[in-house]
Amino acid sequence: MRILVVEDNRRLSAALARALEDAGYAVDAAYDGAEGQELAELAPYDAVILDVMLPGRDGLTVCRALRERRVNAPILMLTARDTVIDRVRGLDSGADDYLVKPFSLSELLARLRALLRRDGPDRHPLLRAVDITLDPATRDVERRGQRIELSPRLFALLEYMMRHPNQILTREAIEAHIWSYDYEGVSNVVDVYVRRLRRALDDPFDVKVVETNRGVGYRLRAPKPQ
Repeated sequence: MRILVVEDNRRLSAALARALEDAGYAVDAAYDGAEGQELAELAPYDAVILDVMLPGRDGLTVCRALRERRVNAPILMLTARDTVIDRVRGLDSGADDYLVKPFSLSELLARLRALLRRDGPDRHPLLRAVDITLDPATRDVERRGQRIELSPRLFALLEYMMRHPNQILTREAIEAHIWSYDYEGVSNVVDVYVRRLRRALDDPFDVKVVETNRGVGYRLRAPKPQ
Protein backbone atom coordinates (compact mmCIF):
# COMPACT_ATOMS: atom_id res chain seq x y z
CA MET A 1 0.00 0.00 0.00
CA ARG A 2 1.16 3.54 -0.78
CA ILE A 3 0.97 6.31 1.82
CA LEU A 4 1.51 10.04 1.32
CA VAL A 5 2.99 11.97 4.25
CA VAL A 6 2.49 15.75 4.10
CA GLU A 7 4.56 17.20 6.96
CA ASP A 8 6.87 20.23 6.85
CA ASN A 9 9.00 19.07 9.80
CA ARG A 10 11.54 17.04 7.87
CA ARG A 11 12.83 15.22 10.93
CA LEU A 12 9.31 14.05 11.82
CA SER A 13 8.56 13.27 8.18
CA ALA A 14 11.67 11.07 7.97
CA ALA A 15 10.75 9.27 11.21
CA LEU A 16 7.22 8.63 9.89
CA ALA A 17 8.59 7.35 6.59
CA ARG A 18 10.97 4.93 8.35
CA ALA A 19 8.21 3.56 10.58
CA LEU A 20 5.80 3.15 7.69
CA GLU A 21 8.38 1.52 5.43
CA ASP A 22 9.37 -0.86 8.23
CA ALA A 23 5.68 -1.80 8.42
CA GLY A 24 5.65 -2.62 4.70
CA TYR A 25 4.15 0.54 3.22
CA ALA A 26 5.50 2.52 0.29
CA VAL A 27 5.87 6.16 1.33
CA ASP A 28 6.05 9.45 -0.56
CA ALA A 29 6.66 12.76 1.20
CA ALA A 30 5.61 16.35 0.61
CA TYR A 31 6.72 19.30 2.74
CA ASP A 32 4.11 21.97 2.01
CA GLY A 33 0.39 22.08 1.34
CA ALA A 34 0.51 22.82 -2.38
CA GLU A 35 2.93 19.97 -3.10
CA GLY A 36 0.93 17.58 -0.93
CA GLN A 37 -2.34 18.45 -2.65
CA GLU A 38 -0.77 18.04 -6.09
CA LEU A 39 0.64 14.60 -5.26
CA ALA A 40 -2.62 13.42 -3.67
CA GLU A 41 -4.56 14.44 -6.77
CA LEU A 42 -2.12 12.82 -9.19
CA ALA A 43 -1.49 9.43 -7.55
CA PRO A 44 -3.90 6.81 -6.14
CA TYR A 45 -2.75 6.75 -2.50
CA ASP A 46 -4.24 4.29 -0.04
CA ALA A 47 -4.06 6.90 2.72
CA VAL A 48 -2.78 10.42 3.39
CA ILE A 49 -1.13 11.58 6.63
CA LEU A 50 -1.64 15.34 6.64
CA ASP A 51 -0.28 17.95 9.05
CA VAL A 52 -2.54 20.91 9.82
CA MET A 53 0.16 23.59 10.09
CA LEU A 54 1.82 23.66 6.68
CA PRO A 55 3.59 26.48 4.85
CA GLY A 56 1.72 28.13 2.00
CA ARG A 57 -1.51 26.14 2.24
CA ASP A 58 -2.65 24.71 5.55
CA GLY A 59 -3.82 21.14 6.02
CA LEU A 60 -7.49 22.06 6.52
CA THR A 61 -7.53 23.84 3.16
CA VAL A 62 -5.77 20.92 1.48
CA CYS A 63 -8.16 18.41 3.02
CA ARG A 64 -11.25 20.34 1.88
CA ALA A 65 -9.82 20.72 -1.62
CA LEU A 66 -9.07 17.00 -1.91
CA ARG A 67 -12.61 16.09 -0.87
CA GLU A 68 -14.06 18.61 -3.34
CA ARG A 69 -12.01 16.94 -6.07
CA ARG A 70 -13.33 13.54 -4.98
CA VAL A 71 -10.03 12.22 -3.61
CA ASN A 72 -11.48 9.58 -1.29
CA ALA A 73 -8.31 8.17 0.29
CA PRO A 74 -8.51 8.06 4.11
CA ILE A 75 -6.91 11.15 5.65
CA LEU A 76 -5.25 11.06 9.07
CA MET A 77 -4.70 14.61 10.24
CA LEU A 78 -1.81 15.58 12.54
CA THR A 79 -1.80 18.69 14.69
CA ALA A 80 -0.34 20.23 17.82
CA ARG A 81 -3.72 21.77 18.62
CA ASP A 82 -5.80 19.65 20.95
CA THR A 83 -8.92 21.70 21.71
CA VAL A 84 -12.33 20.33 20.84
CA ILE A 85 -12.95 23.06 18.28
CA ASP A 86 -9.68 22.23 16.52
CA ARG A 87 -10.61 18.56 16.30
CA VAL A 88 -14.07 19.45 15.01
CA ARG A 89 -12.58 21.68 12.32
CA GLY A 90 -10.25 18.91 11.23
CA LEU A 91 -13.01 16.34 10.96
CA ASP A 92 -15.40 18.79 9.30
CA SER A 93 -12.78 19.53 6.64
CA GLY A 94 -13.05 15.90 5.52
CA ALA A 95 -10.44 14.12 7.63
CA ASP A 96 -11.20 10.57 8.75
CA ASP A 97 -9.18 10.69 11.96
CA TYR A 98 -7.24 13.18 14.04
CA LEU A 99 -4.00 12.63 15.98
CA VAL A 100 -2.56 15.19 18.37
CA LYS A 101 1.20 15.78 18.62
CA PRO A 102 3.20 14.47 20.32
CA PHE A 103 2.10 10.94 19.54
CA SER A 104 3.66 7.50 19.54
CA LEU A 105 4.48 5.88 16.21
CA SER A 106 2.74 2.71 17.37
CA GLU A 107 -0.50 4.65 17.87
CA LEU A 108 -0.19 6.26 14.44
CA LEU A 109 0.32 2.85 12.82
CA ALA A 110 -2.66 1.44 14.71
CA ARG A 111 -4.89 4.31 13.61
CA LEU A 112 -3.69 3.92 10.04
CA ARG A 113 -4.47 0.20 10.07
CA ALA A 114 -7.96 1.00 11.38
CA LEU A 115 -8.54 3.46 8.54
CA LEU A 116 -7.33 0.98 5.94
CA ARG A 117 -9.64 -1.71 7.34
CA ARG A 118 -12.70 0.37 6.71
CA ASP A 119 -14.95 -1.09 4.05
CA GLY A 120 -14.39 0.19 0.55
CA PRO A 121 -14.98 -1.06 -2.96
CA ASP A 122 -11.86 -3.23 -2.90
CA ARG A 123 -11.33 -3.89 0.82
CA HIS A 124 -12.61 -6.82 2.83
CA PRO A 125 -11.78 -8.04 6.34
CA LEU A 126 -9.96 -11.05 4.92
CA LEU A 127 -8.45 -11.76 1.54
CA ARG A 128 -8.71 -15.31 0.19
CA ALA A 129 -7.31 -16.91 -2.95
CA VAL A 130 -7.00 -20.63 -3.64
CA ASP A 131 -6.05 -21.99 -0.19
CA ILE A 132 -4.38 -18.78 1.05
CA THR A 133 -5.86 -16.47 3.66
CA LEU A 134 -4.43 -13.01 4.35
CA ASP A 135 -5.61 -10.73 7.15
CA PRO A 136 -4.67 -7.07 6.46
CA ALA A 137 -5.48 -6.11 10.06
CA THR A 138 -3.31 -8.63 11.89
CA ARG A 139 -0.93 -9.14 8.92
CA ASP A 140 -1.28 -12.90 9.29
CA VAL A 141 -0.95 -15.23 6.31
CA GLU A 142 -1.97 -18.89 6.23
CA ARG A 143 -1.95 -21.53 3.57
CA ARG A 144 -3.89 -24.74 4.23
CA GLY A 145 -3.97 -23.76 7.88
CA GLN A 146 -0.18 -23.40 8.01
CA ARG A 147 1.13 -20.00 9.07
CA ILE A 148 3.41 -18.33 6.54
CA GLU A 149 5.96 -15.90 7.98
CA LEU A 150 6.57 -12.93 5.66
CA SER A 151 8.60 -9.76 6.01
CA PRO A 152 6.61 -6.50 5.75
CA ARG A 153 7.68 -6.01 2.12
CA LEU A 154 6.77 -9.58 1.13
CA PHE A 155 3.44 -9.18 2.92
CA ALA A 156 2.79 -6.00 0.90
CA LEU A 157 3.66 -7.85 -2.32
CA LEU A 158 1.34 -10.75 -1.54
CA GLU A 159 -1.47 -8.42 -0.47
CA TYR A 160 -1.17 -6.50 -3.74
CA MET A 161 -1.30 -9.71 -5.76
CA MET A 162 -4.24 -11.06 -3.76
CA ARG A 163 -6.19 -7.87 -4.38
CA HIS A 164 -5.68 -8.49 -8.11
CA PRO A 165 -6.00 -12.29 -8.52
CA ASN A 166 -5.41 -13.72 -12.00
CA GLN A 167 -4.32 -10.29 -13.21
CA ILE A 168 -0.85 -9.92 -14.72
CA LEU A 169 0.97 -7.21 -12.78
CA THR A 170 3.91 -5.61 -14.52
CA ARG A 171 7.19 -5.12 -12.71
CA GLU A 172 6.66 -1.38 -13.01
CA ALA A 173 3.21 -1.58 -11.39
CA ILE A 174 4.51 -3.71 -8.52
CA GLU A 175 7.47 -1.43 -7.91
CA ALA A 176 5.26 1.68 -8.01
CA HIS A 177 2.84 0.15 -5.51
CA ILE A 178 5.32 -1.24 -3.00
CA TRP A 179 8.30 1.10 -3.19
CA SER A 180 8.43 4.89 -3.01
CA TYR A 181 8.53 6.80 -6.29
CA ASP A 182 12.04 8.04 -5.51
CA TYR A 183 13.32 4.51 -4.80
CA GLU A 184 16.72 3.97 -6.41
CA GLY A 185 17.44 0.37 -5.53
CA VAL A 186 18.62 -2.47 -7.74
CA SER A 187 16.87 -2.82 -11.09
CA ASN A 188 15.76 -6.42 -10.47
CA VAL A 189 14.30 -5.77 -7.01
CA VAL A 190 10.84 -7.02 -8.02
CA ASP A 191 12.24 -10.30 -9.37
CA VAL A 192 14.22 -10.78 -6.15
CA TYR A 193 11.15 -10.32 -3.97
CA VAL A 194 8.96 -12.52 -6.14
CA ARG A 195 11.54 -15.31 -5.78
CA ARG A 196 11.49 -14.86 -2.00
CA LEU A 197 7.70 -14.95 -2.00
CA ARG A 198 7.75 -18.18 -4.01
CA ARG A 199 10.11 -19.78 -1.52
CA ALA A 200 7.77 -18.95 1.35
CA LEU A 201 4.43 -19.46 -0.36
CA ASP A 202 4.94 -22.06 -3.11
CA ASP A 203 7.94 -24.23 -2.32
CA PRO A 204 6.35 -26.08 0.65
CA PHE A 205 3.21 -26.93 -1.35
CA ASP A 206 2.39 -28.96 -4.44
CA VAL A 207 0.09 -26.34 -6.00
CA LYS A 208 2.05 -23.31 -7.23
CA VAL A 209 0.19 -20.01 -7.38
CA VAL A 210 2.81 -17.37 -8.24
CA GLU A 211 3.25 -17.37 -12.01
CA THR A 212 5.67 -15.57 -14.32
CA ASN A 213 4.53 -14.08 -17.61
CA ARG A 214 7.84 -13.72 -19.37
CA GLY A 215 8.63 -10.21 -20.50
CA VAL A 216 5.49 -8.82 -18.85
CA GLY A 217 5.25 -9.51 -15.12
CA TYR A 218 3.69 -11.77 -12.52
CA ARG A 219 0.28 -12.91 -11.36
CA LEU A 220 -1.31 -14.84 -8.56
CA ARG A 221 -3.13 -17.74 -10.21
CA ALA A 222 -6.41 -18.28 -8.39
CA PRO A 223 -8.76 -20.52 -10.38
CA LYS A 224 -12.39 -20.21 -9.43
CA PRO A 225 -13.89 -23.28 -7.76
CA GLN A 226 -15.73 -25.57 -10.16
